[in-house]
Amino acid sequence: MIKMKFSALIYIILAIVFIAVAPHFFDSYGMGILNQIAIYITLAVSYNLINGVTGQFSLEPNGFIAIGAYAAALVLLSVDQKNDLFNLEDPSPIILALHTNSFILALIIAGISACVLSLILSFAVFRVRGDYLAIVTLGFGIIIQKLAINFPSLTNGSMGLNGVPLFSNLYWTGGIAIVAVVLILNLVYSKFGRAMKAIRDDEDAASAMGINTFWIKTLAFSTSAFLEGVGGGLLVCLLGSVSPEQFGFEFTFVLLIIIVLGGLGSTTGAIIGSILVIGGMEWLRFLDELQIKIDILNINIESMPGLRMVAFSLVLILVMLFARRGIFGDKELNFFLNKNSKKKGFK
Repeated sequence: MIKMKFSALIYIILAIVFIAVAPHFFDSYGMGILNQIAIYITLAVSYNLINGVTGQFSLEPNGFIAIGAYAAALVLLSVDQKNDLFNLEDPSPIILALHTNSFILALIIAGISACVLSLILSFAVFRVRGDYLAIVTLGFGIIIQKLAINFPSLTNGSMGLNGVPLFSNLYWTGGIAIVAVVLILNLVYSKFGRAMKAIRDDEDAASAMGINTFWIKTLAFSTSAFLEGVGGGLLVCLLGSVSPEQFGFEFTFVLLIIIVLGGLGSTTGAIIGSILVIGGMEWLRFLDELQIKIDILNINIESMPGLRMVAFSLVLILVMLFARRGIFGDKELNFFLNKNSKKKGFK
């Protein structure tokens, strides 16, 4: 049963109002950024569940996002489109048989595909902990990317897939982000969420207290994978194409920056981190286009491409120096609002 406080309901209403009015205030470029932020919110809160709440150092998101993206693309492309796109090898009969015009069904298939794979992988990855778990899950992401390149009858190999219907808009991306946040928060504040936090704090003690640590970690892993698969489906239907190069380790690294910056274990932090990282990188893009003339040792530098990432990295360093546990730590927004209210004498 979905439960929520009155304050949470207010936040949801405000988010829905923003989604409804945003198209009237932002141009196509701004809407594109908002769509990316909404997708990254879904990805970040789901990744935070396994990495921040459950405390399992997993580096797998790029693999599950790739699975979701390819699954959604393959079921949405028509038979004729697949025959035209697959140039390296003829498409597999199974690939040709997969088709639907329903966007929501494609997203469900994308999520289930990633979830089923996570359930299979959980028997292997949770035999190890800590840094070893990170290495195993990192290897999984690399394997998925290489399989996408080397099985052209299933994925069209390195050429990728184009012409995917552009179903994603802010109503879809923002709406699913809201659903993902509500789902994650309800899970975190349930008995399962308390068990996840216990595993994060001391897995051996949690096991001694009777918690089935494997089952709880698998629950977090599969829930995270499902939402990451859905996020991959949203992403491919926003960009209209998918290729193996999109899902390198850099994708996971961006999500890791987001949840660490916002605060490991904080869903609010994952949301704010997504806005700051994705929105911030786009806002600083003007630095790459600055025309700066610098004469050093008779070397004339007229522009400085990459200055955006230098500035963004410096900002990240400063934030982490002054907020070592991230902006929100492992707390949610209401914790700070209630704390400030008590200081002012409100009950």
